[in-house]
Amino acid sequence: MDKNRGDDIRGRAEGTAPVPLSVLDLVSVGQGRTATQALRTSVDIAQLAERRGFHRLWVAEHHSMPGVASSSPAVILAHLAAHTERLRLGSGGVMLPNHAPLVIAEQFGTLEAMAPGRIDLGLGRAPGTDGATAAALRRTDRLNEGAMGSPLLERSREPGEDFPQQLAELTRFLDDDFPDGHPYARIHAVPGPVQGPTGRPPIWLLGSSGFSARLAGVLGLPFAFAHHFSAQNTIPALDLYRESFKPSAVLDAPYALIGVSALAADEEREARRQVLTGALSMVRLRTGRPGLIPTPEEAEAYAFTPMEREFVDSWLGNVIHGTADEVRSGLDDLAKRTGADELMITANAHGGEARVRSYELIADAYGLRG
Repeated sequence: MDKNRGDDIRGRAEGTAPVPLSVLDLVSVGQGRTATQALRTSVDIAQLAERRGFHRLWVAEHHSMPGVASSSPAVILAHLAAHTERLRLGSGGVMLPNHAPLVIAEQFGTLEAMAPGRIDLGLGRAPGTDGATAAALRRTDRLNEGAMGSPLLERSREPGEDFPQQLAELTRFLDDDFPDGHPYARIHAVPGPVQGPTGRPPIWLLGSSGFSARLAGVLGLPFAFAHHFSAQNTIPALDLYRESFKPSAVLDAPYALIGVSALAADEEREARRQVLTGALSMVRLRTGRPGLIPTPEEAEAYAFTPMEREFVDSWLGNVIHGTADEVRSGLDDLAKRTGADELMITANAHGGEARVRSYELIADAYGLRG
């Protein structure tokens, strides 16, 4: 086997981190803030991640969610590519059934041409929104077919039977290798191989259950699991991925990252205040009241019902938060328990300052370069 197989996928642990550390940026918009400010924070986080030795940064596709400004991952990634030099950038993910495979191949071929060797294409099968919005996206003609969220933010519905076929079509467009006689044999995604030798973004499959885990394993692709909202399924899904894995031209061994919700602050109480804003935001999303991420003051003053309090306690049980040392200990334990090859950290809080500070503190705790 080629010893270099998968080099554009595997990361390298920096400092004292047990595995490579990466960032999932949800481009959060807090109450009293604007999307412009959120996108500026995304640039700050990307530049921090590059400077401090985080391996990659992904953004996810979501629609009709006021607190999340990442409806157009390819546009955001182009912006981030223009403000960084080495950091890997990618989608965590693009919701494949929302788009024609050719369009995705064109978008990510363009990104690869802009930032050669730095682009990842993570794919999910959920709509990244509710059913009505999914219908508006022309994903479905039925208003009740959608499911809230995405593989790296919310629980996805069971996939349609056409997802593997869509994935195969997208891969063919990226590689420009439809067989002779195929209806698309004379169609080329550009920028792409038809213009000459070129690299292409590695494909990742994302998921929160067993379907994508098995498919990624069978195809020999890297796999990203949404631990931060489906923690009970993490180890079974990773086991299924590893058991199903077949070496491919992409990877000779499994490679799995997990999304982790973690936030560090200078004081434990401040970390609790910040993560409570994300928990209240999730309560509102789950009950059909999505909005901007509330302030810490609003979250502290909110009168949770007993059912909401139960949800919040459960939700925060999977959010690693506290001082930098406490977060480092939690991340170390999670890496050990799951055997994940990479941890992708998302800091969901009201203000950009708290999120930037969290990544700085985590980098300091692991002695990442600075």
